[in-house]
This record gives sequence, C-alpha cells and structure tokens, in this order.
Amino acid sequence: MATTNDLKNGMVLNLDGQLWQVIWFQHHKPGKGGAVMRTKLKNIESGKTVDKTFNADVKVEVANVDKRTMQYLYNDGTSYVFMDTGTYEQLEVAPEIVGDMKNFMLENQEAIVATNDGRVLYIELPASVELEVTYTEPGLQGDRSTGGTKPATVETGATVSVPLFIVTGEKIKVDTRDSSYLGRVSS
Repeated sequence: MATTNDLKNGMVLNLDGQLWQVIWFQHHKPGKGGAVMRTKLKNIESGKTVDKTFNADVKVEVANVDKRTMQYLYNDGTSYVFMDTGTYEQLEVAPEIVGDMKNFMLENQEAIVATNDGRVLYIELPASVELEVTYTEPGLQGDRSTGGTKPATVETGATVSVPLFIVTGEKIKVDTRDSSYLGRVSS
C-alpha cells in the first residue's frame, strides 16, 4: 500500500480489481479545502485513459509488476515466443497483448515484458528500431501532393510513410510509438 502522495509516472495501481498505469499526476492545493492529487490513468487491459482525482494521503494499492528484458524469438502462428536471456525460460505472449508492436519486432530483438502474478500485461519495445525497406515506389521529383512522402513496406511487413528519396534496400529508423520515420541509418 502507498499513499497518493507517493504516485510516480509509470506506477501501476490496483483499483477495484483492475490495473491502471499512472500516465500523469499533479498535486493540487485549492484555495479552500484539502489538497488533491489529479491523475491521468491508463487501463492496462483495455488501453482506455481516464482522469481521476484522489484526496491527498489516501491509501492506494500498488500492483506488483515485474518488468524483465527478454529476447523475441519467433511467432509460432498462435503466440509470440520470448526468452529470458538469464534463465533461458520461454514465455508465450498472445497476439492481443503484443498488438501493433508486431509491426516493429524482429527475431532476436530485445523487449521489456511486464507481468503481474504470472500474467503478461504488455510489451515495451525501444523508442526506435532500425528496419530495412523491402519495397517502395520510386519517388518522382515533381510529386508534392502528399507533402513529399510516400508509403514504404519494411521487413516486418508494416507500412511507414517515408520521404521521396528513400529507396528499396535502405535501412531506416522508425519510431515504435507512432510509426513515424525518424531518419536514415548510415552504414
């Protein structure tokens, strides 16, 4: 148990049997009345975000979340298999939990797997990954109707919007949070 004054970004709370991650918090002392803690919480199961206000010094239950760095091995068709590099223990993760992260996962890549009581909650990838462009149309110099970008398919099968000068076979850096192009990777 902790109090609302102990809240930190990234902390996971157990409220009414559901797990909520603290995205943002602010201690607020109005002119009248007692201090309150304003928070923005994200439901780990559904991804829904809510604003919740707590009175200061209220006890909240902190969930025990185990975050381990694991290596992504392969997708067997029904689940994604990760391995703990220290113990060589393998863990199968359902596609619903992996979600859109599958667009940026390469075999042997490291990821953080968060679990609570043996149940996988979510997967965290690095903020950016380097992927090879497997197909993109040639960019036409006069074509500016799309703001100077074109779609490109990367080695994971995902489609990323890239500048016109990117060609098939180049390695690019992609932001895993919003699928945006970050730049070329120099060899």
